[in-house]
Amino acid sequence: MLAPFTAPVAVMTERLILHIVGGDSRSRAEQSRFVLSLGHHAEVYSDLAEIIDQLPREGVIVACDDVAERGVDRLLNQLGEAGIWLPVVVAAMNPDVDDVVRAIRAGALDFLRLPLDARELTRVTQQLLSDAGRHTEARRRLIEARQRISGLSRREREVLDWLSQGLSNKAIARALEISPRTVEIHRANMMDKLGASHAAEAVRLRLEADYDEPLIGDRAVGTSGF
Repeated sequence: MLAPFTAPVAVMTERLILHIVGGDSRSRAEQSRFVLSLGHHAEVYSDLAEIIDQLPREGVIVACDDVAERGVDRLLNQLGEAGIWLPVVVAAMNPDVDDVVRAIRAGALDFLRLPLDARELTRVTQQLLSDAGRHTEARRRLIEARQRISGLSRREREVLDWLSQGLSNKAIARALEISPRTVEIHRANMMDKLGASHAAEAVRLRLEADYDEPLIGDRAVGTSGF
């Protein structure tokens, strides 16, 4: 079970700190000058390891596409494991619609095109100034939920997915073609690993994890509650 979250959520002022991570040195310098020209402060890092070493506690992370190329969910997990819960904006030269959708679904605050545009960056900074604490907390909850669920076995995850659909143990047993008693065992192990005291709490974690696709198949099974 994960240790309780204790990192402080910084109070944003009108002048933001943008932590620019990745890209080549010329790109980072250009972005830094641009951020400064808009009245904000910029810190630059060559890669993810460098920003993790610094553990920033205030501002927003601008992750260039090379830093996020292995997946935004993986990037956010690595930051979360290091105790960095700042909002993350992904930036790329030529993003397509699928790139943007995947990044937002994974927990990124926004997706910007490089080179940075004054109007778009102002929109994002205004959003941060008005609601940074809520987004930071939401991302913390998403990453923590995913970390907990990642510790489940495949069968335990299947039981959780079916449980999230409102199925009883008997209905889950029919769906998985196993005995109700076996479902009870998997369910008990799943609840213990998640640190959940009741079914609703386990389902809440599943919803907070916001996975694109469940492990359950397309088999139609009648629901009958928890």
